Amino acid sequence: MLKIIIVFLSLLIALPVYAIDGTALLKQVDRNLNPESYESYRKLINIEPDGSKKEFTLFTVKKGVDKVVSLFLAPASEKGRSTLRLGDNMWLYIPNVGKPVRITSLQSVVGGVFNNSDILQLDYAAEYNVEKVEEKGSEYLLYLKAKTKTVAYDRLKIWADKSKKLPTKIECLTEANMLIKTLYFKDVKDFGGGIVRPAVTETDSPLYKGYKSVMIFAKLKAKDFKDEAFTLTFMSNIESLR
Repeated sequence: MLKIIIVFLSLLIALPVYAIDGTALLKQVDRNLNPESYESYRKLINIEPDGSKKEFTLFTVKKGVDKVVSLFLAPASEKGRSTLRLGDNMWLYIPNVGKPVRITSLQSVVGGVFNNSDILQLDYAAEYNVEKVEEKGSEYLLYLKAKTKTVAYDRLKIWADKSKKLPTKIECLTEANMLIKTLYFKDVKDFGGGIVRPAVTETDSPLYKGYKSVMIFAKLKAKDFKDEAFTLTFMSNIESLR
């Protein structure tokens, strides 16, 4: 009898343990957040400790995992400005200034808590590797590590709803696990065309006490664009894509 029990236990130990494919899960979260190529309108609101607000309206186009352009529609003082991101490289175009100027991921063209990396967000799977995945009740918790040193945040912790495969919260961290900011994903909305995702992203940061920034999405739809739209020479013509 003891021999049978030992054989049974050894068979149990030999059975493979079910493991979540973190990379596949992250790619699914990326696709549920945004189609691979799309256009959208966004309102960015910066809220200061005294309650005062500054608002920006942007038209944004993305193609593939590493091409994003945004055009400022409002306020009037920013209208016509555009930003371009190709992988790790970013530029700002200002009408009447001349050629586009380089900007960095940690700067912010709108001020507030969102930086350029947040505003011109690529697929998370393009910039990060999944180190491990944990199950936390109705959510997955993904631990991400940046693929290169040029990424804005060295580490991310993503809480994703198990059923919807959509993020509910993301903590952005330094290499030493110091919290830089937290992103909160709210108000899941059906945009049509099979796109169901949070319409609102809020962020706060222990580095900016009392400040908050909000990003509200509208008219998000899948659409393909020519590669020409993601070039320095086209930055003055992004309005033609609308």
